[in-house]
Amino acid sequence: MKIDLSTLATEQRNQNSMNLDQMSVQEILKIINTEDKKIAEAVESVLPDIELAVGQIVKAFKQGGRLFYVGAGTSGRLGVLDAAECVPTYRTPPEMIQAVIAGGHSAMTRAAEGIEDDEEQAVQELKDRNLSNLDVVIGIAASGRTPYAIGALKYARNVGAYTVALSCNHDAIISQFADCKIEVIVGPEVVSGSTRMKSATAHKMILTMMSTASMVQLGKIYENLMVDVQASNKKLIERAKSMVIDITGSSYEKAEEVLVQTGFEVKIAIVMMEANVSLDQAKAALEQSAGHVRLAIEQVKSGL
Repeated sequence: MKIDLSTLATEQRNQNSMNLDQMSVQEILKIINTEDKKIAEAVESVLPDIELAVGQIVKAFKQGGRLFYVGAGTSGRLGVLDAAECVPTYRTPPEMIQAVIAGGHSAMTRAAEGIEDDEEQAVQELKDRNLSNLDVVIGIAASGRTPYAIGALKYARNVGAYTVALSCNHDAIISQFADCKIEVIVGPEVVSGSTRMKSATAHKMILTMMSTASMVQLGKIYENLMVDVQASNKKLIERAKSMVIDITGSSYEKAEEVLVQTGFEVKIAIVMMEANVSLDQAKAALEQSAGHVRLAIEQVKSGL
C-alpha cells in the first residue's frame, strides 16, 4: 500500500536550505543554527500539554507506577538516553523509568529500521514488562505514524495505562491513540526528512523537561541541586560534598565526615546538619516528608 508522506511537516522541503549542496561550511552551519533557534519557541507552544503529561507521570510514580518511553530509531534512542540518565542523577530504580526501543539494545548503535513497522513487537515488549494500569507510556515518533510506537499506545490503552503521544506533526496518527498529545511543530528539516535534527532536538528537550519536572515534584531536588544523586564515581562524590557544603556552610572535612556516615546520601546529610539531628532522625524525617528535604527540615525544627 502506498504511503503518502507529502502532507507531513517533517517530510517537507525546507525552502531556506534548497541550495545546501552549494553552500560553504560556514553557510551550512549558519542555516542549521538559524533553524535550531526555532525549536525552543515550538516547545514553548506545547508547554500546557507537557504539564498535563508531567502531572500524570508524577501521579503514577506516587502510586508505584512506572514510565515507559517507546520509539524506533532516533526516537527510541532518545528514550534510552533519558531513562538511563535518571538512575545516577536522581537515584531512581532502573525499573522506574524504562525505554523500549525497536530492535532492542543493539539498535542503540546500529540502525534496525525495519522493526519500526512491527506493532506486535512493541506489544510483546510491554507484555514482557508486565505493563499495568498504574503505568504511563509515552510513544515517541517524529512523523507521528510509526507503527511500533502506535502499537505500544494501543496496547497501553487496552490495559488502562495513561498514554502520551509525542510527535512533530499536526493531527498525527499516533495522537489518536493517546490520552495526551504533544505535537511540537518545528517545521521542515534542513536536510529533508532527517528528523534526527530539529525534531529529535525538540523531543530531547521535552523528555528532559518531563523527567526533570517529575523528579522535582518527587523531592529529588533541593533548591536547584540534585540531592538524590548516586555518588558512584569520584566526580559525583566530590559533587555530593560540594552540595552539602553549599547548603550547610560546613567545612569540607565536616561534609565528608557526615556523608560517610550516610553512605554518601546527600539528602540525609543535609537534614542531619541543617536540623541538627541524628542519622536515624534524619531518615525518619525524610520518610515522613516523602523525601522532600525542605519539608523534612521544617518538620523537625517545628517538632512535628
